[in-house]
Order: sequence, then C-alpha cells, then structure tokens
Amino acid sequence: MKFKRFFILFGAFLTFSTAAHADLASIFTNTAPAAHTAIPRRTSIIFIQCHDLAPGDLSCYGQTNYQTPNLDRLARNGIRFTHYSGGVESPATTAMLLSGKASAVAVDESNLAQQLGQSGYRTSLIGEWGLPGKPWLQGFDEFAGFLDDAAARNYYADHVWRYAPGSILSQDGKHRSAYEGQEMIYANMDGKKGQYIPDLFMKAMQNFIRENQPDFFNHYRPFFLLLNLSAPRSAAIGKDDFPVPTDAPFTGENWPQAAKNRAALITRLDDGIGQLLEQLNKLKMTNDVAIFFSSSSAPEKFANTNMNFMLPKHDFRDAKTTVPPTLPMLAYWPGTIPTNQVSDKAWTAADFAPTALEIGYVKPNPHFAGHSLLPLLKGGSPDQPAGSKH
Repeated sequence: MKFKRFFILFGAFLTFSTAAHADLASIFTNTAPAAHTAIPRRTSIIFIQCHDLAPGDLSCYGQTNYQTPNLDRLARNGIRFTHYSGGVESPATTAMLLSGKASAVAVDESNLAQQLGQSGYRTSLIGEWGLPGKPWLQGFDEFAGFLDDAAARNYYADHVWRYAPGSILSQDGKHRSAYEGQEMIYANMDGKKGQYIPDLFMKAMQNFIRENQPDFFNHYRPFFLLLNLSAPRSAAIGKDDFPVPTDAPFTGENWPQAAKNRAALITRLDDGIGQLLEQLNKLKMTNDVAIFFSSSSAPEKFANTNMNFMLPKHDFRDAKTTVPPTLPMLAYWPGTIPTNQVSDKAWTAADFAPTALEIGYVKPNPHFAGHSLLPLLKGGSPDQPAGSKH
C-alpha cells in the first residue's frame, strides 16, 4: 500500500502537534480504563534540565554579573534546593532520573516514562537522549532531538531525530503509521545558521503543551514532558565555545567574548522559561502542572582562566572527577508547593522518579532506590515518609 506524508516534516516539528492530531480519533472513541476513574484529575509534570549548567549560573543562587529573572521567579514561588546532585556526566543523570536508581547507566521496562504512560499520561522527550536504545521504545510517546552526544553539541544542526506516532496517513485515509527518522532543518543546511536549536526546542516545548493541554478535547489527560537541553555547554570539548545568535545585552561588557556569549545564552534560556510561564497562565494551567528545573551536568573548567569571574569557585569541576556535582534544582507548583523556600535537603536525580509517580498517583516501582520528596514539596518535614495523601 502506498502512503503519503500527512504533514510537512519541519513544519510539524515546529508545531510539535502531529501526534496530538493523530490521536484525536482514539481520544473520541476510547474511554479511560476503569481503574483510572477513581483517580482525581492529575497534575502534569515538566522536567527541564540543561547540560553543563551550574548553580552559580543563576542569580537566585548568587550570580551577579547578569540576572535570570524568570528562573528566580520559579525559586521565589517554589523551592530552591542547595544539595541536589546527579551523575558525573549527563547521560548518567538522565538514566538516574528515569530509572530511580543511583547507579543507572541505562533505562529499562520499568522506568518513569513507561509507568506514567501506562497509567494514562502522555509522555514526550525533547532534546538530548544519549542513552542506549531509542526513547520511543522506552516509554516516550513522542521524541524530537538528538540520539547521541556528538550531534547534540551542534547548536545549528541541520537535522534532528523525530518519532511521531500516527503521522503518516494512507491514501485511503483509513490508516496511520508512525514516522521515525531524521527531520531536516533546512534553515541550517549547507552550513547556514538560520535556526538556533535551543530556541527550536523551547518552541517545541510550548507547542507540545498547547496541543496536549489536559482539556476536554484531550480527555483531561495529563502529560509528562522531559526537555533535555544540550545548552549551555561548549560546542567543542575543551574550548570556551558557546554559540549564540547575538551576545546582546552584553555586547558592551569588558569581558572575554566567550563570557559574553555564555551569559547571553543563559539569558536566552531564561527568556524561554518566561515564555513557558506566560503560556501556562494563558492556558489556565498554572496550578495544574509541576515544573522542575535543573542541570544534567555541572560545567567543566573554562579553558580561559579570565572567565573564572563568571562562576563561584565551588561550581567548577574537572571533567575527570568521579564526584557527582551539586546541581541547581528548582521546584515550582503553585497551590501545592509553599512559596519562597530554600531547602538543604540532600537528594539526587534517582529520587525524581518516585516523586513524579506519587504526584501522578502511581505506585512507584519497588526496585527504585530513590525516595519520593512529595511530602517535602507540600511543605512537610524533609524526613516525612512518602505515601501521604495529596
């Protein structure tokens, strides 16, 4: 049977809506499993982690060379943690995040995305994968991003990998199949720099939320979105190379050019968080989504020591260290998380999986090594056991 493409690939990626549209038929014909009918309307979950972001990169952790007002807003209206850690490298942190295990190097059939998906959540990964296997075979309904570390370093890549279920329509209009493969970014073909990848992924996040908001048309189905940004790490190992479309508003600063670029890049990421918060407010989802913002890896030492003024000394680490770095962690959930908190509770990426599952009223995998922090998020004692009513 011959097939025709249901959408223009690049345009569909920008709207990140293909899967949502493809699912409309099933949404209107299928009913939720009986086991879910007694569960209250559940909270959507967004986890954003940046590659090579240190606590000192954010003004809410003490950065004074520039400001990150939107991330500061998350901290001011939620919890800022001072003792959160991940793996030594980014893939290990992602594995911990999904597996609930402190020594994870991969994910399996019992990971966070699969358990949330099986309980009724729509699951999506945007950005960097970096683990064995394919994300759409390990719990994610949709994927757009990079499968390997080398490709993820390219801030102006000319393609990303895309998995979009139900996005190819047969000629008779009766059948749909998934698209799996590369999606070209024509604005970056032949060495051109027309589309900045961090901006593209931020836009994809907003469009996924718009298409999958838990409303009547989506059967109030909650979602779990992991945005795994490859920024603000260096584009080249061992070099202070931080590509950005413009170094504004730091053009006039008497800093090394790489410092201007890195500050502008982080400011750009902060602007994306501001756009996210504005979108959630317009969609009236403010109290219906829990946002976690962190880093998957602390930055390596700068090649140019003249850039050391950018970060407090305790935020630097050597690439060969075996000590998991302290990472920024902000938790924001209006109406549930009390505002303006600073917590020195020590926890790791392995604790996120049981926390997210308890938020979604899903019993955590008994093999998880991590522990739910939901009681702490709700304003309880850091040592209060998980499983309390919410």
